[in-house]
Amino acid sequence: MKSVKGYWFAPENKRLANGDNRKIKIGITHKVKGEIIPCRHGLHLSKRPFDALSYAPGPIIYRVKGSGVIIPHGNPIDKYACSERTYIAGGYDCTDLLRLFSRKCALDVIHLWDAPDIVKQYLKTGDDKLRAATWDVVRDAVRAAAWAAVRAAVRAAAWDAAWAAVRAAAWDAVRAAVRAAAWDAAWDAAWDTARATVRAAAWAAAWDAYINKANRRLTSMLSRHLKT
Repeated sequence: MKSVKGYWFAPENKRLANGDNRKIKIGITHKVKGEIIPCRHGLHLSKRPFDALSYAPGPIIYRVKGSGVIIPHGNPIDKYACSERTYIAGGYDCTDLLRLFSRKCALDVIHLWDAPDIVKQYLKTGDDKLRAATWDVVRDAVRAAAWAAVRAAVRAAAWDAAWAAVRAAAWDAVRAAVRAAAWDAAWDAAWDTARATVRAAAWAAAWDAYINKANRRLTSMLSRHLKT
């Protein structure tokens, strides 16, 4: 493989992280020396924007090309570490777009829980005035779900099992409801709406189907900001 094109998210200052601090500009190519090891040393990118979100250090999206030494990561592959990375297009702060994306993902599975009207209204409109109230509702739901999980698990098994159930129930409840406001909610919501969808069908098929859907949605939403 001589080159690979994909997506990469940058910090808000549009500079390389981890002490590198080189400025990112459209058309330039950054290079690194030494052994290329995914997650440890190299210039990364993902072919699909949804995959890139899981490694995003910030909300600035770029369309990029990796070249030189190219090492894949994951099975299935979710990113590449390269010795060279060229910035083709982008530099766009997509915070608001990602919030919209997260709300759309949450609405995909809104039918899987008895969401209060204020949560539905926030997810549909993105009205910032509803954000705090929505989080209060979600937090109460988490507490209720966690307590119910404690009682059910205690009846069935030892304390360790109960605590594990609490953690799982609370985590799922928070993410499935989608904090949907801050930057990290974009990934959290997308990730766990996928998990919620998975519970309704076979793991592999449902997971692949939802990831493909999320990628199509996010690619479409980003396309007008990443024209080359």
